[in-house]
Amino acid sequence: MASPPPSKRRRQDRTVDRESPSKSTLTQGKSSPVVVFAHGAGAPSSSDWMIRWREMLKKALNAVEVVTFDYPYISGGKRKAPPKAEKLIDFHSDIVKNAVSKYPGHPLVLAGKSMGSRISCMVAGREDIAASLIVCLGYPLKGMNGAVRDDTLLQLTVPVMFVQGTKDSLCPLEKLEAVRKKMKAMTGLHEIDGGDHSLKISKRHLQTKGLTQDEAEDAAVQAIASFVSRSLRRR
Repeated sequence: MASPPPSKRRRQDRTVDRESPSKSTLTQGKSSPVVVFAHGAGAPSSSDWMIRWREMLKKALNAVEVVTFDYPYISGGKRKAPPKAEKLIDFHSDIVKNAVSKYPGHPLVLAGKSMGSRISCMVAGREDIAASLIVCLGYPLKGMNGAVRDDTLLQLTVPVMFVQGTKDSLCPLEKLEAVRKKMKAMTGLHEIDGGDHSLKISKRHLQTKGLTQDEAEDAAVQAIASFVSRSLRRR
């Protein structure tokens, strides 16, 4: 599916998971980003999912480092319920500032899974954080009461790349598309056909499509890399 032409109000990039986006053109040096990657509400940074995606992002983005961390409510083996996202912004911001201080001059990419992506967007809106772009893996657009939580997204001015499963009940794609049309920031969307909130595809769906989970995830990562490369060239 070809990407639609840029509109006057904003530019959007859209890919689907059966495409094969070109490899990232990021090179070593100051153009290599530092990525701060936040986990979701239910699993820490040491989960298999986070470890796998950390390595994929590091390789595809040619990142100098992908920083992962645990929010206080889940660190040290704790399994408490997460607090409201707003209460985690300061902690997340401190992690980001420490990462930036280690790699001055490198582009800053804020990435996150589910809740971590929502908080990343909140952190990117702070005046003391100079993010180059945001990568949202399974953005939780709908709240517990079913309401669309778009306030943070509508305030963003840095590019945002969404990777969403087509069967993610927390982010119906038609609702996300309506939000993207209202956003000031440049946005991209990569759909993982059959993917759930964690981008997992059922075995039956994979067999029907003749794909593997690894192939679907690789296509998503390369779509992210292409978006990041294009966005950084516009800086």
